[in-house]
Amino acid sequence: MRPLVIGLAVLLAAYLLVCLLVWLQQGRLIFFPERRLFATPAASGLAYEDVFLETADGHRVHAWFLPTEEARGTLLFCHGNAGNLSHRVEFLRFLHELGFSVLALEYRGYGRSGGEPSEAGLYADAAAAWRHLTGERGLAPERIAIHGRSLGAAVAIELASRVRPGALVIESAFTSAADLGRRVYPWLPVRPLLRHRFDSLSRVGEIGVPKLFVHAHEDEVVPFAMGRRLHNAAAEPKRFLAIHGGHDDGWLVSRADYVAGLDRFLSAAGFPAEPLPEPAGL
Repeated sequence: MRPLVIGLAVLLAAYLLVCLLVWLQQGRLIFFPERRLFATPAASGLAYEDVFLETADGHRVHAWFLPTEEARGTLLFCHGNAGNLSHRVEFLRFLHELGFSVLALEYRGYGRSGGEPSEAGLYADAAAAWRHLTGERGLAPERIAIHGRSLGAAVAIELASRVRPGALVIESAFTSAADLGRRVYPWLPVRPLLRHRFDSLSRVGEIGVPKLFVHAHEDEVVPFAMGRRLHNAAAEPKRFLAIHGGHDDGWLVSRADYVAGLDRFLSAAGFPAEPLPEPAGL
């Protein structure tokens, strides 16, 4: 009996040690930043400005501003988890070809931005980007649409729950970090361990602006059902655009439906444009 008790005690101690390490090191398990920039919008023939934003908590974060003459509006883009802005150059070109000026935010700890990523930190970065557009650039809030993908969707939802943009695009979004974490680590007590919660489900119902939820059926990272659940919890006005493809390439795999869906939604939300040709090279 005694060896069994000792064995169980050792297993319990090992499990608790793993839980402690997860609690202490969870930033490395959640965020996957890359410092080196591999390209700039110039690689796609786009004019751009390097912008550095001062956050309320004293950090300096980087962004790219891609201007468009006679733009139908401005998009504030919040990117997904891994890499940095240089991995999104082709997508930024796509947004630009939709007829928008684009401010693409690079979170703290990513690319040329200082600091280390955290939930509160990413929210502060997005708030600084919003202040830049509405303050320094003097844009009316209703002429700004916020577009967030994956982790960036959680950042976009949090920002839109505190400000009032003209529209919100929520792509490949998870309901909360806890819900996603339980899928990846079913053997851990994820919820009590989490310090970075990204609880979009509790916030999305507060947002009264037009919202478009985009999710790929075959998303291998964030289940399609999570996108549906967020949409169901959201207040009107809202739309859902179901596409095909994976977590990162749905916009490419379903490019015709994706372009048409975004264009229709943004036009109806107050960003009208003439019918657009399909973006070249996509």
